[in-house]
Amino acid sequence: MKTVLLKLVTIIIEDELESKLLSELLNLGATGYTVGTVRGKGLYAERESAWEGENSRIETLVSAEVADKIMAHLAAEYFPHFGAAAFVITAEVLRGEKYAG
Repeated sequence: MKTVLLKLVTIIIEDELESKLLSELLNLGATGYTVGTVRGKGLYAERESAWEGENSRIETLVSAEVADKIMAHLAAEYFPHFGAAAFVITAEVLRGEKYAG
């Protein structure tokens, strides 16, 4: 079984920001994504938007270069203003060429 090393970018964000962010992910080079509604508890600073609605978990498999672009975009455009979390994990992916863009 041949696998390809890709980056799994996971983002937890307020659901009202989901549509905008999904469009931006595609513009940054992602070829697709998976979205689900999540809930949990954690520490976060006071932000411009209260987390009264639901949260979305967005996952996308991308190259290291695209992962870096996504994380930089989140750090600049989302983290200063909204409650959000993001992390990147290296993943061994079957049929990875589908995601490499």
